Amino acid sequence: MCRSIKTLRPPVLPEEATDEDIRAAALQYVRKVSGFRAPAAHNREVFDRAVDAIAEATAELLDGLEIRGQRAAGRQVDSRQTHSRQAG
Repeated sequence: MCRSIKTLRPPVLPEEATDEDIRAAALQYVRKVSGFRAPAAHNREVFDRAVDAIAEATAELLDGLEIRGQRAAGRQVDSRQTHSRQAG
């Protein structure tokens, strides 16, 4: 579906995924699903909320994955930090 979205979990991505990596993947997903590269002004809010929600879900997924019997290292996402980024 979205060929430009890269795999963000180890060992495919040797280091932990950054917030920028996660946000870029979420943005690509929303662009593909909505069919808009950049939404019109009247769709901007819902577009941005979707990107935020998908980025948060992706961070939670990466944090919870177990790779070869171990939890994925590094991504300890504090939901308060995620929500404060969304509000800012």
